[in-house]
Amino acid sequence: MKKVNFNFSKSLSRRTFLKGTGAAMALPMLEAMTPAFAAPAAATQTPRRFVSVSLALGLHAPNLDPVESGRNYTPSLYLSHIKDLLGDLTIVTGSSHPQVSGGHKASGSILTGAPYSRNAVFKNTISIDQYLAKHLGHHTRFPSLVLSISGNNSPSYTETGSMIPAEDSPSKVFNKLFIADSPKEQARQVQRLQEGRSIMDIVADDAKSLKNSLGAGDQEKMEQYFDSVRNFEKRLGASESWAQKPKPKVAVQPPVDISNNNEVIRKKQLMLDVMYLALQTDSTRFITLHIDGGGGTIPIEGINEGYHSLSHHGLDEDKIEQLTRVETELMRTWGGFVRSLKETKESNTSLLEKTNVLLTSNLGNASSHDNKNMPVLFAGGGFRHGQHIAFDKENNYPLPNLFVSALQRQGLEVDKFATSTGTMTGLEMS
Repeated sequence: MKKVNFNFSKSLSRRTFLKGTGAAMALPMLEAMTPAFAAPAAATQTPRRFVSVSLALGLHAPNLDPVESGRNYTPSLYLSHIKDLLGDLTIVTGSSHPQVSGGHKASGSILTGAPYSRNAVFKNTISIDQYLAKHLGHHTRFPSLVLSISGNNSPSYTETGSMIPAEDSPSKVFNKLFIADSPKEQARQVQRLQEGRSIMDIVADDAKSLKNSLGAGDQEKMEQYFDSVRNFEKRLGASESWAQKPKPKVAVQPPVDISNNNEVIRKKQLMLDVMYLALQTDSTRFITLHIDGGGGTIPIEGINEGYHSLSHHGLDEDKIEQLTRVETELMRTWGGFVRSLKETKESNTSLLEKTNVLLTSNLGNASSHDNKNMPVLFAGGGFRHGQHIAFDKENNYPLPNLFVSALQRQGLEVDKFATSTGTMTGLEMS
C-alpha cells in the first residue's frame, strides 16, 4: 500500500487536523457500519443481548397506558393483545429524555438521550446499542445490526455523533448472516482488513510526530486518540479469523423483500424474523430496528388513510379508530418476536431471559409532536417484570436511567449515560 504522509505545522487548528486525517477519523464510523469488525467469541457463559424497536410515530397513550400502577394493573387495550407476555415485561409511563424537544426532529435522541432543541446547535452522542457494541461486540461476527423497514434512517449513533445508516432489506441481512462467502470474497475481506490496519499504523506514526509540539491538554486528547487506534487495530486483527470461518446454517428459506413501503406490518414481521435468527445463532447480540412514519395507507381492513396522517389525528374519532387498528398490529408483531425469544431454550433458560427487548419512540404524542411521556415497554433480560412503573406525567422521570440499568445488566460498570441520574427506580434485577 502506498504510504500516506500527513504534514503538520506547529500552529495547527482543529479544523485543519481533522481535514488532514480525514481517512483516519472516518474509520471509527466504518467500524460500526461494517459488521465484519469483531473478534472471535470468548465468553463461556450464556451471552446477554439487547434489542431496540423504535416507532417514529409513537403509540396512542390512552390505548397503551394502564390506569393502575404496580404489579396488579389492569391491562390496557394494546397490552390485552399480549397478555401472555405481561409477566415478562415492564411498562413505564411518565418518562422521557430530559432537555429533548423538537417533535420528529428529536428522533436522533431515541437511544442516545442527547439533549436536543430546534433552537440550539445539536451534537449527538453514542447510542446505547453502539455503546454495547463498542465494549462487548467483539464476541460475535457482527458487533451490531442496525436495521429499518424503509430507508436508512436509524437511532444508532457512533461516539462522534454520526448516524449509522440502517439496512432495510431482510434478504441482504439474511445473506450477510448465513450465506457463505466465496473463497475469493473471503480473501478480499482479509485484504481489506489488513489494509485498514496498515492505515492505522501510518496515521499513528504520523500523529506521534506531532505530539511533542502540542500543549498538555492536546497531548491528552492525542493519547486518547492513540488508545482508540490501538483498540481498533486489535479488532481488525481479530476479525481476520472471522472472515475465514464458516457462517452458521439455518433451515430457513431466505426472505423475499417486500417492495411496497405501505406494507409496514409485513415488512416489520419479515425483519423481526431475521433478527430472531441472528440472535438464535449468536451472530450478533445488539440490534436496532426503526419503524419510520411512512405516509402511505397500510393494507389493513378498515384503513383508508395514511399511517402518518392517522397518527396526527387531532382527536378525530374515526382517525383514532383506524390508528388503533394499525398500532394493534404493530403491538402484536412485537409481541410475537418477544414470544419467540421466550419459547427458545438456551442452556438452562430462555433466549428472552438473556435478551433485553425495548419498544419505544421519541414521540409521546405524535398528534401534538410532543416528546414527553415516551411509550416504553421493556421485556426480558433478567429483570423482575410484570409491573407498570408509573412516574409523573407532568414532571417526567429521566428515561436514560433505564439505559443505565440495561448496561449494568449486561455486565458493564456504568453509572452514567447521557442525562441519567442513576439506575431506574423500581426496575430490579431478578
